[in-house]
Amino acid sequence: MAKITTRNIKEFQDKLLQWYILNGRQSLPWRDKNLSSYELVIAEILLQRTKAETISKYYLNFLTRFPSWQSLADADLNNIQDFLKPIGLFRQRSIRLKSLAIEMVKRNGCLPKDRLELESIPFIGQYIANAIELLIFAQTSYLLDVNMARVLERYFGTRKLADIRYDPYLQDLAFRVINHEKSKELNWAILDFAASICKARRPLCKDCVIAYNCNYFKTIVSA
Repeated sequence: MAKITTRNIKEFQDKLLQWYILNGRQSLPWRDKNLSSYELVIAEILLQRTKAETISKYYLNFLTRFPSWQSLADADLNNIQDFLKPIGLFRQRSIRLKSLAIEMVKRNGCLPKDRLELESIPFIGQYIANAIELLIFAQTSYLLDVNMARVLERYFGTRKLADIRYDPYLQDLAFRVINHEKSKELNWAILDFAASICKARRPLCKDCVIAYNCNYFKTIVSA
């Protein structure tokens, strides 16, 4: 694997941020800068393993029905499941949301800044903890899921371990890439680029603004 230089990363950052200004999904409701910590966490949980376009149809209605941790903690589990059925994974999500809500009520809605304590909260794993650091605490952190991993690996090179949570190369690369003054926007740019251009199947390489230096594209051209 070729060495990833600071120049490589800067070129990637600049191109993706430029692309995001023109093509990003800034209108997604959970990207409103005035959202509460509750509203931001709910969005990230709903978005896991589900397309943003699907969640955008139900997100605001969910907040109307369950406007706070307390309302979610008090809700009947079946009612939460019924509301989430159109989204999918409704049983798992319902249990997760209610359990988390009960814990957050005990904490008076306060999320800890300490990383170990944050991840000790039920159903807050690496990804959600990263999202909380990025979106709520305004810290440099990365929203590394299968979509971001796909973009980074295609451009820079593939990881060695199957689970992205434990692959040191990919974890380090993700941090280096989003270690930028516009960290939040860069995270969103990569995720949006993965959804519209660098798709899992049939990526639109002809429309890709970073294809000229992409390892995946070079492989296709030389095939």
